[in-house]
Amino acid sequence: MKTIVGLGNPGESYQQSKHNIGFMLLDYYALYRKMMFKKDGNALLAKRNQFLLIKPTTYMNLSGKAVVRYVDNIEDSLIICDDIYLPLGEIRLRSSGGDGGHNGLKSIISELGTHDFGRMRIGVGKPEHTSMLRDYVLDDFTENEIDILKKTTDFAVKLLDCFIAKGFQSMLNHYSKNKKSYSGSLPIELKSGKGNSESMTTGGK
Repeated sequence: MKTIVGLGNPGESYQQSKHNIGFMLLDYYALYRKMMFKKDGNALLAKRNQFLLIKPTTYMNLSGKAVVRYVDNIEDSLIICDDIYLPLGEIRLRSSGGDGGHNGLKSIISELGTHDFGRMRIGVGKPEHTSMLRDYVLDDFTENEIDILKKTTDFAVKLLDCFIAKGFQSMLNHYSKNKKSYSGSLPIELKSGKGNSESMTTGGK
């Protein structure tokens, strides 16, 4: 069975935040597949015979606690997370790698004891100054950013279909043949990380 884990923080205040793009994509995919999430231990699960969707409710820093409980075969698993080092809406696929400073990936690597698992990283851009990073990833997407992400989401859904049907390599092949850049159509202020909502969330996860 394929397992797809979307990373994020539980709670209404985080629903539309950049750090929650993993949750947001799985919510969209579950709607597309006509599935419902149900609470189970420290995660929300949506299950079909072929695959399992997982949204950890442990908060980002402890994502690995949920992953290690529900993932039986790491080779058949995919982790979806945000990436500040990619322009808004860009998708990158990797079969292994480090945590890149992402606390969710760091927790998963620690709990699993390996870097070798598939991940789909979705770009959210980065703030002008690194001192703003903590607030930036917890801030909500703006309406303009959501419009860009809608295009990304449609492509991501096709990639997830490929992963479920034939595995990571099939998904990677589809990505290589069909990948597009959405950041080219962004207003300059969004490319630079400006133009975000003025209300900043405090506290870090």
